[in-house]
Parts: sequence; structure tokens; C-alpha cells
Amino acid sequence: MASRTRVFDLFRTINIASCQCPAHGYRGNFQVANAVPSKDYAFEIKCSTVRYGLGVTREVGLDLVNLGAKNVCVMTDPNVAKLSPMKAVLESLVKNGIKYDVYDGVKVEPTDTSFKHAIDYVKSRDFDSFLAVGGGSVMDTCKAANLYYCDPEADFIDYVNAPIGKGKPVTVQLKPMIAIPTTSGTGSETTGMSVFDFEEIKSKTGIAHSALRPILAIIDPLHTLTVPKNVAIYSGFDIFCHALESFTAIPYTERGPAPTNPALRPVYQGSNPISDVWSRFCLQVLKKYFKRSVTNSKDIEARSSMHLAATMAGVGIGNAGVHLCHGLAYPIAGNVGTYVPEDYGTEPMIPHGLAVVMTAPAVFRFTAASDPEKHLEAANLLGADITGKKQADAGKILSDTIIKYMDEMKIDNGLSGLGYKADDIPELVKGALPQHRLLKIAPVQQSEEDLSRILEESLTIY
Repeated sequence: MASRTRVFDLFRTINIASCQCPAHGYRGNFQVANAVPSKDYAFEIKCSTVRYGLGVTREVGLDLVNLGAKNVCVMTDPNVAKLSPMKAVLESLVKNGIKYDVYDGVKVEPTDTSFKHAIDYVKSRDFDSFLAVGGGSVMDTCKAANLYYCDPEADFIDYVNAPIGKGKPVTVQLKPMIAIPTTSGTGSETTGMSVFDFEEIKSKTGIAHSALRPILAIIDPLHTLTVPKNVAIYSGFDIFCHALESFTAIPYTERGPAPTNPALRPVYQGSNPISDVWSRFCLQVLKKYFKRSVTNSKDIEARSSMHLAATMAGVGIGNAGVHLCHGLAYPIAGNVGTYVPEDYGTEPMIPHGLAVVMTAPAVFRFTAASDPEKHLEAANLLGADITGKKQADAGKILSDTIIKYMDEMKIDNGLSGLGYKADDIPELVKGALPQHRLLKIAPVQQSEEDLSRILEESLTIY
């Protein structure tokens, strides 16, 4: 047997004599430094298990049997509680002998107060699993209730995103949660995000951690047939901005700092090749089905496609992230005055998708210089003809494309249509600045003056 020295000499000789062409020339010589780089170098894709199909809600009872569930907290809102999706859920639970309690006090566009009410409810009972049936508000409330149920000694502020809260990482084991979305917008059924209005600062914030993700998302297009027209419009624009913002977010290799431990890698990591696939898919679906899904509520093909797109947008945003449209939307919704949207009851509120799309034309004019090709591609996927167009015009082309969709859906004429005036802009900027998690995912760094200008350009759209 050859000596160790001769073996090592042979390896060195092979390495030196090996092909040095560009395709093979670095074989055996590539080294990875042990030091943690200043910017990230990896991304992760995490999402809920997704089950999609017409009538698939009937399986949820068996899912809970398979989990060994003994007492389930079913969360919904007062509207969905009366509709066919909830009936289908409860029929499945009863058929399969699942014990449950229903909490139907979820507030549409939840607040810290409504979150705490739901948390108090679950803490007073003995649950071993959670089931959310409704839109993003229901799913986000259910996530928060599950978290604080499993960590009963935590202060509410502990898990709220910094700098508004302490941003404590989730280390407790949460109960299994299943989500059944009834609207097509937030994608919350696949994400580790839970968003609410923090009343003290008149802006939205949230809790972000992969532990909050439902273990199963049941996507049943039949539930979309009960969604009113304006809910379909505004939730559709939520998909719209999710896809555009994830697609144009800062590349994951430009986001920093790199985590010292992979467990510390944030939920929002920046655009990446896999999230881009879902963003492109969503934009193609929007081009083909958005208008159809709004025009005819019984168009099962269109509404099914939008329902799936919402979930796929969730997979994209849940890993890449959203940026300025959402960061600015939080104070826009939080500072609502007297605006009461049709199909949302009688209380003043600005639906999330409406608040998000209001600044979209101005936002993408601002971010286009970061990657004109991607902005042009996004416009093209939404139906714009970009043949012979210059990269310098990418922002205007994408902006004009967005405005065309807004006009077709009869969206209010900018922030002024929601009751805002130029004098309100400083307060809106103040509410946006704490949204560090979102603003730093934007592909372009922004100053307070930049945010003010985007809001000023959004006062009127048409």
C-alpha cells in the first residue's frame, strides 16, 4: 500500500495537471471562507403544504382526525360565519367526530385590541389545534392567537416586529394550524406573517416568523363564489402588488447582514429565482382572469385561477418579501377618516388591497432604475407591449399599465379619493418609517423626502 505522502503527492499532481479551461479549471481549488459575509448568500423557500381542488374542504375533518385533534379552535369573522364555506367546514368536523369551539369575533382589518380579544378567548379554553376559515384577517388573527396561547406568559409587544415591538424570535412549539381562505388576496395561508393595525401609532405592523405558518392550506375555489364584487377587486389588487413587489424586491444576495445562524434568516429575504417563478405566474393569471373574476362572480374558471394565484403570491411574498407599496399602505389604512367602502359594512376603513395599490404607480416609477428589465418584463406580463421600448421608460410603462388596471376596476382617484390631503403626508410618512422590515426590501434606498414625493404623486392618479 502506498504511503500517505505518496497519495497526497499524487492528488497534487492530478490537480496541477488537470484541465485549466474555464469549464474545469477551478476543480479542486474552490474554497469557501469561514467568515460570515456582510451580505446574504443564500435563500430559503418555506411555505405551508398546499391542497387545491373544488370541494376539497370536505377533507378537513379527516385531516384533524389524522392529526389526533381532540379540541379544535375554529376562527372566522361574523360575515363568513353565516356563509356556505363555514357550513361546509362544520359539516366535515361533525361527520368526523371532531370536537370544536367557534370564535367568530374576528375583526376585518384587525387591530391589536381585536387580536388581544381573540388571544384572551383561546387562553380561557383547552385547544390542541387551530382552524382558520376566512380571509387574511381571520388567518392572521388565528396565527397570533395560536402563538400567545402557546406562550401565555409573553407580553403582546414581545413578538411584534421591531422597532415597534421587541421582535422576539419564536422558540415555543405552536399547535397545528390549518387555513381555509375564502378570499383571493393575502396569501396568508402559506406565510409566517400576521398583520394588524397598531392603534397607538395609527399604522399596521405585524409578527413575522416561520413558526406561524399553517401546516396545511386548503384552497377550495368554491368559496370564492360568495365573494362580493369590491372584495374581489381589492383582494385582487393585493395579489397584484404582492407579485410586483416580490418580483422587484432587492436581490437576496444584496440583502444584509447575513445571518450568523440559519435560524435567524428573516422571513423576507429578497427576490430569488424561485419566488420569481411564482410572481411571473401571478402576473400572467392577473392578465387573463382579474377582470373576468370581477365582472362575473359565477365564472368559476376565473375565480379558481385567482384563488390559486393568491396562494402562489403567498409563496412568493412569504420568502421574497414586499416593499414600498405595503410599507406606505400601513399608515394609509391606519389613519382612515370617514371612508366607507362598498361591500365592507358601515364602519370607516380602507381595505388592505386598496391601500396597497394607491401608491403602486408612483412606487414603480421610483424603483424602475434598480432593474429596468424586470420592470419592463412585469409590464409585459400584465399585457403591455414593450416592443422597442427603452429601459429608461420602464418606470412609466409599468406605472401606466397599473393605472390602466386601476381605471378598469374603477378605483378611487388616488389618496384624495380616500379623504387624504397634502397636509396629511407628513403623518403618513411618520407611520411608514417604522416599517423597517418592508422598506429595506425595496430595491432602492429611500429618504423621508422620497416617501413624501411618492405619496404626493399618489394624491391623484388619473
